[in-house]
Amino acid sequence: MLNRLEMLRIFCTAAESRSFKEAANRLGISPQAVTRAVKELERLQGELLFHRNTRHIQVTLVGEKFAVIAKERLRAVDELFQTSAPDSGNELQGRVRIAAPVGFGHKCLMPALMELSTVHPQLDIDLTLSDERVDVVDEKIDIGIRIGFMRDSRFIARQLAKINLYVVASPDLIDRVGRPASIEDLNHLPVTGLVDRNTGKLWPWVFSMDRQWMPSITRFRSADAEAELMGVQNGLGFAQIPDFLAQDLLRQEKLVRVLEEAEPVPWDLFIYRPQRGPVPQRVRLVFDHLVTRFSVH
Repeated sequence: MLNRLEMLRIFCTAAESRSFKEAANRLGISPQAVTRAVKELERLQGELLFHRNTRHIQVTLVGEKFAVIAKERLRAVDELFQTSAPDSGNELQGRVRIAAPVGFGHKCLMPALMELSTVHPQLDIDLTLSDERVDVVDEKIDIGIRIGFMRDSRFIARQLAKINLYVVASPDLIDRVGRPASIEDLNHLPVTGLVDRNTGKLWPWVFSMDRQWMPSITRFRSADAEAELMGVQNGLGFAQIPDFLAQDLLRQEKLVRVLEEAEPVPWDLFIYRPQRGPVPQRVRLVFDHLVTRFSVH
């Protein structure tokens, strides 16, 4: 059974959320634990604190008044512990271990982390950039970034944005060989390939309606997306590139986007952390900063 202080924390988080599931994600607990805490509080208060439907919750008038009082009481308790804790001034100091894909890490994550480090120089950022699957738990990673599917129940995950995949080439190459009118035309055009570090094989290109195309002959291949992009800029071939690597070059007209009508459904960008114990404030600070930086509102 949860103690009453913990029930109040869960209730206050739920009162600021759109659903019990969202509150659970923010707290790092299960939705069932949130539901149990709210039901127990409603039993103790003898009042309904939330209106519920299958998708959303809405705090009742009684619940709103109770939330104001509960937040004041929790704030007083937190201040009591902050006053008495000798190390309270060091909560934002220390190491935060982060794992992310290489291309996204260089292009997007590093600028965001540099911003945060400027404001909080006491943080020690330990960044692992790899396109291989990182075992976050075994390697004691605090925060991870992933593009694609996120169905591991060991993690607290939050979707941040969508990543588009574009087929692109240099203007010079298109002048020489023309534009593909269909996916099948790629079989007769020079292409590059990105190697999956986990298997040593080329990643397939993905298109709308769950179609895939696998390069059979390439003019250039690499396990490094930025090396592949450099080859594409220099006219070695067509490639399928994520938007965060291609956008600036498209705006500068150094690359040309083709086969737009066949582009796949965008992939999800996730931030996640392991489901384990209390979250240090330094980790929560970095996590929240990255959520704010990359979320599409």
